[in-house]
Order: sequence, then structure tokens, then C-alpha cells
Amino acid sequence: MDLHVPAQRNEIGWPVLAAIAVGGALGSLARYGLAQLLPAEPGRVPWATFTVNVVGCALIGVLMVVITEVLTPHRLLRPLLGVGVLGGLTTFSTFAVEVHGLLRPGTVLVGVAYLFGSLLCGFAATAFSMAVTRLVCARRSS
Repeated sequence: MDLHVPAQRNEIGWPVLAAIAVGGALGSLARYGLAQLLPAEPGRVPWATFTVNVVGCALIGVLMVVITEVLTPHRLLRPLLGVGVLGGLTTFSTFAVEVHGLLRPGTVLVGVAYLFGSLLCGFAATAFSMAVTRLVCARRSS
């Protein structure tokens, strides 16, 4: 009985994991720093989380256009920046906890506005940054 499992063709490998770890540490530190600068006040919109999530959406739009349509990047660039830095910078878990905390008597409207405002602004930031990046790259190449 052979228990050897053959390696998969798309094996991740240590360099990719290291790039994700380094990027994640940098992104998480940036998020923590902004949370210290903009502490959330009870019953109010948590602006630090809103900001990192919307900025992260805009940056992922730029990154995806650049690495899929403009450049042939180094194989570690997407894991480093996309998964690592932007994954560490943005936070769905904190967002979910904050929305839950705001969906209480007296702050339900703030919670609903934060929930839908974050989603709308995130989608808009991604679409806008992708369109602007494509426009800028098209002008530079012509």
C-alpha cells in the first residue's frame, strides 16, 4: 500500500508563503497604526476600518489591472502585495464586529449606513481605480 501523495503542480512553496507573511505584517501594522490615529468612538462610524477597507479596495483595483493587463510581474508580487499587504491592511472581521456592535438600539441607523456605505464605497473605489489605472496606462503607452 503506497501512502505517498504526489506533489500538486501548483505547489505554493516557501518563497510565496514568506512573501505573504512579510506583506501581511506590513499591511497589518499599517491598519493598526491608522486605528491608533482614528480610534473608534462608541455609536459612531469606525473611520479607521472604513478607510483601510475603501483604500484597500482602490489599491487592489490598481494592482489587478497592472499585474494582469500591463506588466508581467515577478511571481511573488501578487502574493506580497495582493494577499499580504492588502489582505493585512483590509479587514472584514473587524468590519463585521463593528457593524454588529452598531446594530443596537440607538445606533441602528449608523450601523446600517456603515454596512451599506462601506460596501458601496468599496465597490466604487475598486471600479474607479481600475478605470483610472487603465486610462493612465493607455495614455502612457500611446
